[in-house]
Amino acid sequence: MVSITTDFAPPFKLIVPYFIVGTLIYLISALLTLNFDVSTLHYLDASVLSWVHLFLLGFAMMIIFGAMAQLIPVVLEVGHWAVELFYIIWPLLLIGLLLMVFGFSVSSSFLPFGGTFILISIGIFVLNVFVTLRKVETFSLVVKTVIFSNVFLFMGLIFGIVMALTFSGALSLNVMVLLKAHVYLIVGGYIGVSIMGLSLVLLPMFGLSHNFSKVPITVAFYMLSVGVICVTLSSILNLDLIMYLGYTLSIASFFIYFAQIVLIYKTRARKENDIWVKSMFFAYFSLITSLLLGIIYLLTGNDSILMAGGWLFFMGFIGFIISGHLYKIVPFLVWFERFSPLVGKKKVPMLADMVPTKSATYQLVFTSTGIAICTLGLLFSHDTTFKVGASFLIIGAIYLTHGLFHMIGLKAE
Repeated sequence: MVSITTDFAPPFKLIVPYFIVGTLIYLISALLTLNFDVSTLHYLDASVLSWVHLFLLGFAMMIIFGAMAQLIPVVLEVGHWAVELFYIIWPLLLIGLLLMVFGFSVSSSFLPFGGTFILISIGIFVLNVFVTLRKVETFSLVVKTVIFSNVFLFMGLIFGIVMALTFSGALSLNVMVLLKAHVYLIVGGYIGVSIMGLSLVLLPMFGLSHNFSKVPITVAFYMLSVGVICVTLSSILNLDLIMYLGYTLSIASFFIYFAQIVLIYKTRARKENDIWVKSMFFAYFSLITSLLLGIIYLLTGNDSILMAGGWLFFMGFIGFIISGHLYKIVPFLVWFERFSPLVGKKKVPMLADMVPTKSATYQLVFTSTGIAICTLGLLFSHDTTFKVGASFLIIGAIYLTHGLFHMIGLKAE
């Protein structure tokens, strides 16, 4: 288990806006799925591009940024170079996201402005990370994942800005060439590598796992990184051989990463299958299923299979990895902020007592059911089935939002 300390932890008020904004955008993303007509839907439709950016930037990356604000100094045992910058990162990211969504759904002229705000926001985040890393003396695997993921993030953002300028008419380039690199750098390079690094910290910490081999995740991290680089180069150089090598390495890396998760699970001391463990089960089931669908897509070229696999990877894997960890991270931060000073003076709650178990269970059931039904709707291009699943998904998102505000609102009596 990675050694951690709370000596360098930033204040809770700095981090909580990331979780609130991210969860509210998750709810909005769920509501917007009702607008899809999956019988005619294509992954290059403006509605899909708008939704993907809303989900990934507004939910996934917003909450990852908040988690990184807490975990980078805690794990690296050094303070942020300029922790105050996190007060402006999320508003800039939110403004850029809204302009980007308007750009896809209303007028492409908004895209360069949205891209500029996002570039500034993420640029500040990356700058803070790399200046902070200069203080680190030991470059562990977790530190390497932070370095690689942020390099991929910034590169992916550059491709995104160029695409925004192309969509708006300011540049005349082949968008499809840029799209592949942009998607792979952000989803595989930043989010994928970040999840691998965070898993090496959070899963052993919350599961009390010890003495497990880190060989699988080390191999997975390097394979995914090489895979992302291969796909990016193939987009620029138009080399199909390198592209398929990148796809193969990326898919294989996640299977190896899954083997690491199994090792961590088998060595855990905490055997209780709480809402976090159940969320992880569904997340990793979604991951394996999405990878299998990805392989089938590469063999068949069926766009419905691609849409279903992408949906499972985004909503099932990324969505549940993040939402499940909120039930661990938020209670810990609230307890540390409001209850730890009272230890020995009055009765304080246990971390498990701070989770709204009934609401969290409803969220798990409704969201997982909705994701499964939506996947069937996408596979068979059946709009009614998809909208039934979306309705379940919305109810689950409401319960998630309620649970988050409940945990944040807990105070000492």
